[in-house]
Amino acid sequence: MPGILRERHKEGEKKPTRHFSKQQETTVAKELGGQTTKNSGATMFGGKGDAYVDNLLLIECKTKTTHADSIAIKKAWLEKNRSEALFMGKKYNTLAFSFGPNEENYYILDEVLFEEFLNYLKQK
Repeated sequence: MPGILRERHKEGEKKPTRHFSKQQETTVAKELGGQTTKNSGATMFGGKGDAYVDNLLLIECKTKTTHADSIAIKKAWLEKNRSEALFMGKKYNTLAFSFGPNEENYYILDEVLFEEFLNYLKQK
């Protein structure tokens, strides 16, 4: 039927949150040499996490839809990502976040991964 499938947002209107999330997930995966998780968050049975690097690292991504000077990090995000990584057999997990679209990503590492990273730097 003509007219049923139309663009959800007209030019100049605010884009949906999913647009910014997908953009960040793609950037994180590309920068780390990984892949995005198909259907992440789309369904109850969709993939876990938002991106991953081989069988090593599961990444959960969070971004603001407009520039902000702060972001609240929820413990539940970290716990869920850790649980999903274990379920998927990934050794590590991290949370990537940014303060707005097209801004730098920052990563939260748990204590175990941070210690491994620190040891790596000391040996380098």
